[in-house]
Amino acid sequence: MNFHVLTLFPEVFDTINHSMIKRAIESGKISINPVYIRDFATNNRRQTDGYPYGGGAGMVMMAEPIYRAYKSLEINHPRTIYLTPQGKVFNQAMAQELSAEPDLVLLCGHYEGVDQRIIDEIVTDEVSIGDFVLTGGEIAAMAVIDAVARLVPGVIKADSLDAESFSAGLLEYPQYTRPPEFMGRMVPEILLSGHHAEIEKWRHQQAVEATRSKRPDLLAEEE
Repeated sequence: MNFHVLTLFPEVFDTINHSMIKRAIESGKISINPVYIRDFATNNRRQTDGYPYGGGAGMVMMAEPIYRAYKSLEINHPRTIYLTPQGKVFNQAMAQELSAEPDLVLLCGHYEGVDQRIIDEIVTDEVSIGDFVLTGGEIAAMAVIDAVARLVPGVIKADSLDAESFSAGLLEYPQYTRPPEFMGRMVPEILLSGHHAEIEKWRHQQAVEATRSKRPDLLAEEE
């Protein structure tokens, strides 16, 4: 799967090339291609923003440099996401859906956003990572890349994904490792018992309780 990021700050994406994502890139499962929008500016100052028509605070990213950057990809009608607080809130189901795309274009806005005409022309999805405002779309784009990339077949073992939070509408059960005692707190005996059926039953109960306590809205969605 190929991630193409239209951005004014391509160097930001060097920070995501670590750990699991780095291994996925090295194995050819994914690629991350930051495209520098300023390289596609049409004036001598390489300007990519302008004052908003109608007045108002701040600047707006121009449509033409973004469009030229987009066309440089030479991909026919790719799924194109604009990261914006106005978008549909990103979730695990969306990540799973997007992981099936061969190419995904991520448009990172800045300032007061981008010219609406470029949204109308190339964007297929407007996506938000939450009800708050960031200084730009790069952090949101990295969150989407990380969440989607790990679901691309072969990046993570399939059985590692089965019991994750949100995978079955529940949060994940609590996890424990060595030592069996830490500061007077013991690992639950059931996990040391070797009775796999009972362990799975306990884990499901714990997942339900965690969801009811922390995210009861998820249980409401299931009912």
